[in-house]
Amino acid sequence: MSEKKPKRRTRERILETSLTLFNEFGEPNVTTQLISDEMGISPGNLYYHFHNKDEIIESLFADFERGIEETLAAPTRRPPNVEDIWLFLHLVFEGIWQYRFLYRDINELLSRNRVLETHFKRIVAHKVHTAAVICRGLVSTGDMRASPAEIQALAINMTVVATYWLSFEFVSDPRKKIDGKSLARGAFQVMALAAPYLTGHSRELFVELSKNYLTD
Repeated sequence: MSEKKPKRRTRERILETSLTLFNEFGEPNVTTQLISDEMGISPGNLYYHFHNKDEIIESLFADFERGIEETLAAPTRRPPNVEDIWLFLHLVFEGIWQYRFLYRDINELLSRNRVLETHFKRIVAHKVHTAAVICRGLVSTGDMRASPAEIQALAINMTVVATYWLSFEFVSDPRKKIDGKSLARGAFQVMALAAPYLTGHSRELFVELSKNYLTD
């Protein structure tokens, strides 16, 4: 007789359900009542684990932060090449996609939650730092030609596009469902910012890899 899998704890189920609902409908449109109804538990049971919706959001954000910080740290451990950057961008966008409500509702969330405001500011700074480190690494290997000032501007621009790409996709076509192709386009647009600075084989490799992202 096979051993039964242990049931997930209520707290974990609350977080999973909340994340799904936040991503689907937007955090402002989801109440704790809706979360408890979706789970088939009483509001009192939910409040036993989380006193309010902000506690749920902060717990989800902590999970997101751990993942994105690990992703952002990876490219700084050795000199990256262009293929590494494509992979890095995909991992960044996968993290954004998994917790997309944070990015879709970013301005409203940060304006009312001091914890998210402080920590997201740190994440954005880390994104800029990692992008700059990657660019300096490419310059050092001769794969990119850019001045320190150009690298700093490029790092900021890449961070802006990555951070607000989902918002751009949404306002471009509010009725269109955002999917994996939207994220692939985001990764391509971020990489395209660096493309004019790439040289030699790296430039050729970018052109070859970009064929997978360009559409008619």
